[in-house]
Amino acid sequence: FFVLHTHVPMVLEFEGCSYLRQRLVMAVLSNQPVRISQIRPDDESPGLRDYEASFLRLLDKLTNGSRIEINVTGTSVLLVPGLINAPRTLTHDCGTTRSIGYFLEGVLCLLPFAKKAIQLTLLGITNDNQDPSVDILRTVTIPVMKHFGIEDVEFKISKRGARPLGGGEVTMTCPVVRMLKPVRLLDMGKIKRIRGMAYSMRVSPQTPNRVVDSGRAVLNKLIPDVFIYTDHFAGKESGKSPGFGLSLVAETTSGMLLSAEAAAEKGQLPEEIGEATSMLLLDEIFRGGCVDAQHQHIVVQLMALCPEDVSKVRFGKLTPFCIQFLRDIKTFFGLTMKIVADPDTKTTLLSGIGSGYVNMSRRMQ
Repeated sequence: FFVLHTHVPMVLEFEGCSYLRQRLVMAVLSNQPVRISQIRPDDESPGLRDYEASFLRLLDKLTNGSRIEINVTGTSVLLVPGLINAPRTLTHDCGTTRSIGYFLEGVLCLLPFAKKAIQLTLLGITNDNQDPSVDILRTVTIPVMKHFGIEDVEFKISKRGARPLGGGEVTMTCPVVRMLKPVRLLDMGKIKRIRGMAYSMRVSPQTPNRVVDSGRAVLNKLIPDVFIYTDHFAGKESGKSPGFGLSLVAETTSGMLLSAEAAAEKGQLPEEIGEATSMLLLDEIFRGGCVDAQHQHIVVQLMALCPEDVSKVRFGKLTPFCIQFLRDIKTFFGLTMKIVADPDTKTTLLSGIGSGYVNMSRRMQ
């Protein structure tokens, strides 16, 4: 008789609620079971927050055959990932605790490796100060993905939604790829133009114009080519709460994009938002690099999924989030990146060989 030996993959163990989203995504990409325990055990309301449970539901919708186990108190989660295979059209309500950017940023690296192209519609808050706004995802994140060979991504903002009630709607269609392309992003270039979007919902149509005037007052001292569009939403497209804000993108002579954004909190004036966002953009320009701070971890993750060839990217000062991301990449994929400081430009050169990740579930054309 024959004895059948089944291979049971080792479960990776983590503790704490920090970096939960990125570890769940890496578990799906590496097909590695993961258990995360000690999730806020001493908190007044221990366990998973509603937005973390919602992200798990979204992962369950995007994959086929995943097994998710949550204990009674919600302080421990086990994820045994399946294949990335979702329906062609998928809608998910993100709730009002975290914005759409939290969810979309998490699954950006999953969608290109699905079995077929997915049209993902997310409902909730489109702009806040906690997560990347839909404007930055459209104007900066998608061009960053294009460097790696992920092209023809469609992104549409149907409705905007501000805190606290949300009401926004965003649709993203991402084509599938077999493999990514290795990149060399080393030339920062000089700032040649600045573009922006001042948006408003359920407030006076003059509000975006006041934001634009205060933003230009700061940026025109740096460069004359500054153009900030205004986008006023009214009626059903304006969501359920009033709000306004500004997102700015600086483009360099070498085609690199650096971004900054801010959304109005209660009691803030439009002039304060315009000036604060402009100063944030100047901080990003001063920091240097070919990638801004909030896109560092996305570029690192795409570098890890590249073919077994060297990718090299110039960053500004690495953020703590990106540093932990590098540690998790070593845990899940066994990859180590080489980090070299460049004292002349006060930037950081990050280079490494990709894992050779291939989309095996993609349908043959």
